[in-house]
Amino acid sequence: MSIFTYKQRNNINLVIIIALGCLIAYSLMGIFGSLLSTLVLYTILRPGYIYLTEVKNWNRRLTAILLLFLSLIVLVLPFYALSSMVIEKITELKNDQIYFANLLNKFKHLYTFPENINVIIEDGLKKAGAWAASLFPSLISGVFNIVLGLLLMYFLLYFMLVERETFENAMIKYAPFREQNAFRFAEEMRNTTYANVVGQGFIALVQGSLVSLAFYVLGYNDPLFWGVITTFISLVPLLGPPVVFVPAALLQLADGNNFAGWAMLIFGFVVIINIDNVLRFMIAKKVGNIHPIITVIGVVIGIPLFGILGLVFGPLLLSYFFLLIRIYETSSKASERLERIKTIHEHGEL
Repeated sequence: MSIFTYKQRNNINLVIIIALGCLIAYSLMGIFGSLLSTLVLYTILRPGYIYLTEVKNWNRRLTAILLLFLSLIVLVLPFYALSSMVIEKITELKNDQIYFANLLNKFKHLYTFPENINVIIEDGLKKAGAWAASLFPSLISGVFNIVLGLLLMYFLLYFMLVERETFENAMIKYAPFREQNAFRFAEEMRNTTYANVVGQGFIALVQGSLVSLAFYVLGYNDPLFWGVITTFISLVPLLGPPVVFVPAALLQLADGNNFAGWAMLIFGFVVIINIDNVLRFMIAKKVGNIHPIITVIGVVIGIPLFGILGLVFGPLLLSYFFLLIRIYETSSKASERLERIKTIHEHGEL
């Protein structure tokens, strides 16, 4: 016969569950990025999977494999290919001392710098290049971790899609709030994911494409590379496309290419900057908007955790955090109302 009461046994089991949960969570810290990627991709692929399997009556397993393959082709492979290109270009610029010397000489034709500014700028450019290179996953030294993360992500994603009802029912069952709030959380999480990943990603892609097109038409060097850089930078509200096209235009003016310089500045500030506001307004009407403060703080949080993926995952995590706070506030208010009603009812019976 046990020396513990029924309530004591339950409390002990709860403590053991929490301890094991903390241990498991600590062990999964290294693959947290893969787990978050799985959740994001599931949210994006879910509507297409439901349409193909429930409306078109496609086979569940084949549909899941098809969607995973398409996501690999459209999202994953281009990202790592572009990352490799960016790393190669940054390494090339870091090792080219003549390039930076010529760059400073060109700017001297526009501005007068103090004598020691050369050393400061060169050192700053080298550090910026090293920091930028560290953001991207190395396709050589980190190939094992990359492949392992992708395999884990797609393994989980496959079963989450094929067993969608079981997975979602389990999430609702074990969610720490009422069923209606669980559905509300799922809906708002979907909108938040679309606004962060699809919305912000689409805006950044459009701005990067416009910069690349303008560079190509005006005869700038490496239009594809700088378009990719602009796409990444456009995810950070405090920076944005001017970080790329303004220095490029000033260099053209320093070289005497007045038309190319002024055309880039006018096109950049009139079209590229304002297209952000137009697209953001359209996306906000469809799936909601993310406040710039959340985006900026999320990027600061996300980059040390996830590298370049932190530009997306950081704001996403912060948005989920505030979403949970809103759900908690709603549940607390509902509990307070029920408690007041219960108290009034008890006093009425007396």
